Amino acid sequence: MTNPATSPAAYLTRSFTLEGKLAVVTGARQGIGLAITEALASAGADIIGVSNDLPLGESAARTTVEQVGRTFTPLRVDLSVRDEVSKLAADLAGRQVDILVNNGGTIRRTAAAEHSDDDFDYVMDVNLRSTFVLSREVGRTMLERGSGKIVNLASMLSFQGGVNVPGYTSSKSAVAGLTKALANEWAGRGVNVNAVAPGYVATANTHDLRQDAERSKEILSRIPAARWAEAGDIAGAVLFLCSSAADYVNGIVLPVDGGWLAR
Repeated sequence: MTNPATSPAAYLTRSFTLEGKLAVVTGARQGIGLAITEALASAGADIIGVSNDLPLGESAARTTVEQVGRTFTPLRVDLSVRDEVSKLAADLAGRQVDILVNNGGTIRRTAAAEHSDDDFDYVMDVNLRSTFVLSREVGRTMLERGSGKIVNLASMLSFQGGVNVPGYTSSKSAVAGLTKALANEWAGRGVNVNAVAPGYVATANTHDLRQDAERSKEILSRIPAARWAEAGDIAGAVLFLCSSAADYVNGIVLPVDGGWLAR
């Protein structure tokens, strides 16, 4: 007879629990970040939520986390401001962070010939530079302890070029490369670095696309799943990569795209 404590079901339950872990989620106020916050808290993690406009009092993120009995610490940080990112990194390096999810991101939709330097720099600072700085500083403390999980948010445009989003495509292609570079250095020292590449998700970032009937029809016609993703679809993949079930997963960029790349 199988020992219940060593059964496959018990193993999987232990593998996916985050009890006793402290997780940082950037861009935690809404959309994918809020869904990730809920998933990690439901698995047992206490949460530090980061966002430019995250309420320091009541918020959807706080309610979500506290309803499952975990603690929530809000930090209001503008990821486009380098000094603020540096201060956040120093703050987090002073805490025992077990999980870092670099979800905070932005996009600017302008044809390449009209895409301004300011827009390009803004997107790169938010999507790429903050990811590197936070990963470097938090990752250093993880290396000292010999354990930790970092999950970056890449994109379908880590694989493809996109249209009218040269800054975003550049940043997300670089996030994929950074993920692999960090994994090469840190996998043998107990720190897993991976990325999730969402497909087309029904969030604020895709509002304009979804309102464009022709473009939305084009997108849906290519997705074998025949629907836009929900934020929770992405959160499940992030939870896996944050858990001990993914202890031997390093340097991947995992598409969660309804089959978009397979078409």
